[in-house]
Amino acid sequence: MKHEKTVRLVTSAMMIALATVLSMITIVKMPLGGSLTPLSMLPICIVSLRYGVKWGVFTSFVYALVQLALDLSSVLSWGLTPLAVAACIFLDYLLAFTVLGTAGMFRKKGAAGAVCGIAVAILLRYLCHIISGGTVFSIWCEWDSAWWYSVCYNGAFMLPECVLTVIVSFILLRVPQTRKLLTGAEQSAA
Repeated sequence: MKHEKTVRLVTSAMMIALATVLSMITIVKMPLGGSLTPLSMLPICIVSLRYGVKWGVFTSFVYALVQLALDLSSVLSWGLTPLAVAACIFLDYLLAFTVLGTAGMFRKKGAAGAVCGIAVAILLRYLCHIISGGTVFSIWCEWDSAWWYSVCYNGAFMLPECVLTVIVSFILLRVPQTRKLLTGAEQSAA
């Protein structure tokens, strides 16, 4: 039992480290935060698939703290109001990265369920960014179209990353050897 807990903790720490390194490799960097990265959310989603939503949410919260620590100076340099900074920290970092831990919600439904869970978790993160952007842009700039801008701005990097992550996770979960490695259990390929 103690060995299993140690393996879970070490695996989670390694996945947080891998996700952090992948998040630093940017394909497209957006001017007001956010970027398209090569599968940076997948390691966190795998923890949730392998160990369940409860542990996945814990792991993704730790990942959220790491992402916040890495980007805090950037967020503070944007000249936002205190309310906008608080909204940005809570919605763009703490909540947005923590929801990735829900990826394991359909993990008992085979590869298709796992892929669905990953897609839903990433779309929940996108929703957090939309709400944050709409809130921050409306406070900061008082634009009438701040919400529409937030949908488009955040969609420019979140939707391609969602599609890429879903495609790669689908491929990995269709192969029995990687499916067992990623989920920790035998599952049907359907």
